[in-house]
Amino acid sequence: MGLQPFAMMLVAGLGSTYAFAQTGSALVDGTRTSTPNPAQAAERRPLSSEERGDIFLARKMYREAIDTFREGSPKDPVLHNKEGIAYHQLLQLDQALKEYQLAVKLKPDYEEAINNIGAIYYTKRNYRRATTWFTRALALAPDDYKSAAVYVNLGSSWFSRKNYERAQAAFQTAVRLDPEVFERHGSFGVMMQERNIEDRAKFHFYLAKMYAKSGRNELSLQYLRKAFEEGLKDKEKATEAPEFNPLRNLPEFKELLKLEPRVL
Repeated sequence: MGLQPFAMMLVAGLGSTYAFAQTGSALVDGTRTSTPNPAQAAERRPLSSEERGDIFLARKMYREAIDTFREGSPKDPVLHNKEGIAYHQLLQLDQALKEYQLAVKLKPDYEEAINNIGAIYYTKRNYRRATTWFTRALALAPDDYKSAAVYVNLGSSWFSRKNYERAQAAFQTAVRLDPEVFERHGSFGVMMQERNIEDRAKFHFYLAKMYAKSGRNELSLQYLRKAFEEGLKDKEKATEAPEFNPLRNLPEFKELLKLEPRVL
């Protein structure tokens, strides 16, 4: 898998996240609130530069978002983090890194920005440094569903370093904290979630084993199918893993074994 596709789908919310112009709702410090569309909001009170920038982010108007965030205080770490995300989505990684670093300089315990620095290094394939930053973010993040995305990031780093045992442990923790963490898609918030795995077949195979072990058979079969379609080697040997024992007599599992490998 190339870097760009997953670099553009990296995200999950931790802490406050921006207003979604399409849905009219937002998460503010983890609490969902009603947010009117821009026209309605203007009638009640002027939107802040952060709120207007959030709307541009939601619309994927990244240049406009950057310009709008810059209208706010240069000492606001949240604005620097969000500006970094806009640059990140434009794949201007050095500029994004600069903004994340400014955010951390202004707020040393800013776990979202610390995580995002790790995401930059991951995209640059500096997996060792990415692991360090994700670990640092986890030391600051709450041990709840909000930190699940960081564990996904950490697991991705270990996976890319071929330390599959540590990767699997991180992924399992992520799923324990947020059972749907691998299934979430859509708009992003203030923290980048890294899923850019080069060996997609092996990655999906490990997810299939993990879900099989936890009794989530439907997801296990789903990821096992993806692994086969992406050319998993030694398919028969791979499916002998003990995690798949509860699935062996299922018709869906038997059908999967008949699939011919193909590249999506």
